[in-house]
Amino acid sequence: MNTTGPGDKGLRLLPFRGLRYVRERVGSLSAVTSPPYDVVVRPDGLHELESADPHNIVRLILPQAAAPEDRHRRAAETLERWLAEGVLAADPEPALYVYEQRRGEALQRGIIGALALSSPAEGIVLPHEDVMGEVVAERAALMRTTGANLEPLLLTYRGDICDVPTPKAFSYGAESGTAGVIERALERAPLLATTTEDGFAHRLWSVTDPADLTDISDDLAHHQALIADGHHRWATYLRLREEQADPAGAWGYGLVLLVDTARYPLQVRAIHRLLRGLPVERALAALPGSFRVRTVEGPLPGALDALAAAADEGNAFLLAGDGRFHLVDRPDEGLLSRTVRADRPAAWRRLDATVLHATLLDHLWRVPDDPEHIAYIHDSAAAVVQAERTGGTAVLLHPVREDVVRELARQGVTMPRKSTSFGPKPATGLVMRSLGLG
Repeated sequence: MNTTGPGDKGLRLLPFRGLRYVRERVGSLSAVTSPPYDVVVRPDGLHELESADPHNIVRLILPQAAAPEDRHRRAAETLERWLAEGVLAADPEPALYVYEQRRGEALQRGIIGALALSSPAEGIVLPHEDVMGEVVAERAALMRTTGANLEPLLLTYRGDICDVPTPKAFSYGAESGTAGVIERALERAPLLATTTEDGFAHRLWSVTDPADLTDISDDLAHHQALIADGHHRWATYLRLREEQADPAGAWGYGLVLLVDTARYPLQVRAIHRLLRGLPVERALAALPGSFRVRTVEGPLPGALDALAAAADEGNAFLLAGDGRFHLVDRPDEGLLSRTVRADRPAAWRRLDATVLHATLLDHLWRVPDDPEHIAYIHDSAAAVVQAERTGGTAVLLHPVREDVVRELARQGVTMPRKSTSFGPKPATGLVMRSLGLG
């Protein structure tokens, strides 16, 4: 993988005129927000959000209609109507936004802005997961039709490491650079404050002072970022940029939240699979001689503890959907050598997601990796409930460590799609970006 050199620049984050809800025109800010589009559990979570407030952002990020083109058109019409009615309004001047999430001892702060897009080969923004073409096409159609970035991607960088060599020394003290801008913003009243149903308190501040913007720009020019959440949306940004006559214009930037994980470490969780057409009984019948299979005691937290203990020793999965929990571990080494690609680093070959897709899904279960056969669900309890409801199999995974993810990304090696879930994720609906406004 190519890396940035001494003459190159790192991250470039530009201010923009944020689109935000006018709080006097909605019931409450918490009632109009949503998790990211791919975290919303459908149909139950979708219906709950739609009924929370007639202006909930889910009507833009997951519009409902019979035909795909009608869904995208409906989202664009809804966005246009909300702007005309004053439900949404653009901030008066371009800004970067300090964003804080807090729940109990969990605290995350970062900067929201319009990031200059770059290809993986440039080594500035590092993806770590593959993407599904049909999802990118769907997101691109929505973004193209609405002309807006409706939710920020979550990107991380290490503020204590200079990824991009430059001749200019830069201090990383508490009051310098991006960290200093964030600290100073906290001394002011926020633009908005709300608490969502998941218990997270959210606050947002605008940053418009030229000196603060320069501090952030100079700081981020030293860094590369890892895509923590939003690979499909990043791929969408890149696809839409390629369509433009002027790729350096508004479509050459995408809405992101940048978090310094040296100061605010993220939590890494697994993303689970729901195999829609594979009953647990059939899934288990294919495993003898290839994996060890044991029934473990519930309820779910205890079964997940058993999964964690097994994952410390090697590849392990928890199957559910028939009212019980089945721990699948200790794969046959000969089987792994025949089914897992040998031209990848050892860390990639040992990933649970690698073994799941290459050995279980492709070889033993013969389940195609498409939305008709596999759903990706972030919440383990929701995955189990849906498997029991539909007669399918929930495959629960243990999280991958962040250092493994980052090292593979630095090597230019992508993990199987939906391998990790970094969080907390930014709430959707607090600030959006209109491409017509830059």
